[in-house]
Amino acid sequence: MRYKILFLFITIGAVFQLAAQGRVKLTGRVYDSDNQPIELATVRVAGTTMGTMTDLKGEYQLSIPAGDSIVVIYSCLGYREERRQLLNLTKDVSLSVRLNKNAKLLNEVVVATHRRQTSTLQTIDTKDLKLMPDATGGSIEAMLTTFAGVNSSNELSSQYSVRGGNFDENIVYINGIEVYRPLTVRSGQQEGLSIINPDMVGAVGFSSGGFSAEYGDKMSSVLDIIYKHPEAFEGSVSASFLGATASVGQSTKKFSQLHGVRYKTNSTLLSSLDTKGEYEPSFFDYQTYLTYKFAPKWEASLLGNISINNYKFTPHERNTSFGTATDAKQFKVYFDGYEKDKFETYFGAFSLNFFPDKYTQWALMTSAFVTNELVTYDIAGQYWLDDLANGEDGESTENKGALGVGTYHEHARNRLRASVVATSLKGATKLGQNELKWGLTHQYEKIHDRVREWEMRDSAGYSLPHTGQSVEMIYNLFSRQDMESHRLSAYLQDTYRLRTLWGRFIFTGGLRASYWGFNKETLVSPRASISFIPAANEQITTRLAGGLYYQAPFYKELRDTVCDAANNYVVQLNRNIKSQRSIHVVLGGDYSFRALDRPFKFTAELYYKKLDHLIPYEVDNLRVWYSGQNEAKGYAAGLDMKLFGQFVPGVDSWLTFSLMKTQEEINGVKLPRPTDQRYSVGLYFQDYVPRFPKYKFSLRAIFADGLPVGSPRKGRQAGYFRAPAYKRVDIGASRILVGGEDKLLQKGVLRHLKSVWIGIDVFNLLDISNVNSYYWVTDITNAQYAVPNYLTRRQINLRLSIDF
Repeated sequence: MRYKILFLFITIGAVFQLAAQGRVKLTGRVYDSDNQPIELATVRVAGTTMGTMTDLKGEYQLSIPAGDSIVVIYSCLGYREERRQLLNLTKDVSLSVRLNKNAKLLNEVVVATHRRQTSTLQTIDTKDLKLMPDATGGSIEAMLTTFAGVNSSNELSSQYSVRGGNFDENIVYINGIEVYRPLTVRSGQQEGLSIINPDMVGAVGFSSGGFSAEYGDKMSSVLDIIYKHPEAFEGSVSASFLGATASVGQSTKKFSQLHGVRYKTNSTLLSSLDTKGEYEPSFFDYQTYLTYKFAPKWEASLLGNISINNYKFTPHERNTSFGTATDAKQFKVYFDGYEKDKFETYFGAFSLNFFPDKYTQWALMTSAFVTNELVTYDIAGQYWLDDLANGEDGESTENKGALGVGTYHEHARNRLRASVVATSLKGATKLGQNELKWGLTHQYEKIHDRVREWEMRDSAGYSLPHTGQSVEMIYNLFSRQDMESHRLSAYLQDTYRLRTLWGRFIFTGGLRASYWGFNKETLVSPRASISFIPAANEQITTRLAGGLYYQAPFYKELRDTVCDAANNYVVQLNRNIKSQRSIHVVLGGDYSFRALDRPFKFTAELYYKKLDHLIPYEVDNLRVWYSGQNEAKGYAAGLDMKLFGQFVPGVDSWLTFSLMKTQEEINGVKLPRPTDQRYSVGLYFQDYVPRFPKYKFSLRAIFADGLPVGSPRKGRQAGYFRAPAYKRVDIGASRILVGGEDKLLQKGVLRHLKSVWIGIDVFNLLDISNVNSYYWVTDITNAQYAVPNYLTRRQINLRLSIDF
């Protein structure tokens, strides 16, 4: 204790001694290797507590004592520290310093010090995405599902839920334009390619809640994708058992172009499902991004996408065993018929950008999205549901008798055409310590919906439901709807940075307003956040965010299915539907530190979402069925934690853990929401062999709680149970043939290649039978049995990737 007191007096004495001396002013600018200003860089005098931080322009000002000599230290996370010695200080000094990035190079994998996160939007590095083992073919979404608060229990799909929300509650932007996914996709087998082409991605931002007013009206998350500008002529080619991709880019002083083509066929994965048959999936996608700078302050850009997904399936038979050791059952079906689906998507966006000065930007953008979706199937099946018992040897099973025998016939002729045309005017400018953003958008929507689907089921010679008087369908749905609507939206947002003796504050506040002509609803959404970086410890960042968020109905939410006495469902549009509402409160922080002489960052966020005006829904595979009425309220609360860093020197890995509870109240009955995944653990781990650095290993693992499940057309209110936990481990091993430190093959034509990787993946390494959804069997007594639909089993994938 006395040493602390002595140290305190010495420090106080030193401060008084410095104050007694004359003072001079030190000013200057801190910039990077591209002559761009570095904000939040630290400028301090060695051996003292005197220091400051740079502003938005990278400029600083510091009052220091006159004297013989001092050492000034310039530092910032992600850059190498610089020191400057000043001698014979008798007058004001101006000193500008360049900071170079602090990076380590290991076989062309660059790892830098972690960037500060001063808002709820985190920046994602996708440099190792191609080496990640992923059954969907290397998508951005596959990386997201290992993050805290993000969940997916279907490796065949790129859809994900965030903090208790469903697939429709996530908004996705590409170059500032909102993009959509097909509306009638029912399963991961049909979905095909994600709209995001990972070969074209330059920057990724993601927020799992509490995002700012510049982003639209969704209740769960924002994924902000920016496509890259190629530096010169560049490209890539890859191929695997799952398909192939190719991209090429080129740029000059005024013009740049980037093109990407993808083809996917996951028939090898689908062959491991319980339902055996002829799977013929074919998914194609072409995207282009063009920019032209026709004047010093003017730039035009064009973003285009054509996606054609075909899914053909002729089932033959299915044999599923499920239950427990003491209550085992077997479901066997012989099929006749086929399914043929087609999803065509066309998307285009034109942007005209004006830069009056280096701190201001205006953009006029217009975009059009068109989807044409056709779902047709006629599948008949004869099924047996048998009760099994253990044999005398305790391992084999024997048939105790049939629980149900019957026939069913499923039929659908569904077509949906939708088009969305949007025009936006946006602007951004910096005024001192303020950064202003604003935007106006008009959106026109036109939807043409035709649905005719039914299911006939026969159990033990009786048509279900059995009335004894007539033959009825167990399910029948009809829709014939056309609708047009207009939406208007606007936002205004300001970010203000304040530097004090205690540290750096960043305030962001904004207001978003919208109007929908379909239901004459006007919405106002205030949002705000504050972050703080203490001067005493720059490795700590804290943030608090909150606001009012709406989920404006698009089309599926307002489809009110009305059931008559004969069990026929007819779709009607609810013109009195209101937007679902959520109040977000997010408290979080980061702590950057070094352990074992390697950089790490620990992130934790507490959140609470108060939900009302909810439209209850049920989830069946990828299909989300809404009730069409605002008849529920609820909440979502949880804790997300992430440890990110170099568990192995030179490569990034992360471990995440989430706890979450989401619940809703429907007509006085409290129920877990369909996305109530109470816990989840995600891991992405990279490694290499020290003696053989050309070999790289990656592992992706997810362990997540099972979701609540209710019977179809009755919902969770009639009773529910939880599906088994989702457990999956994918591993990949890769070797670099060209690039990095390997010079053996870099001769002739190969010297023009940046890298060549060859790899092998093992999907579902532990061969776990995960459950995605359930097929429900009803017998003559109206008893229901939930037969699990299992996902893919262990599969091996070979891949080759070339960058040039």
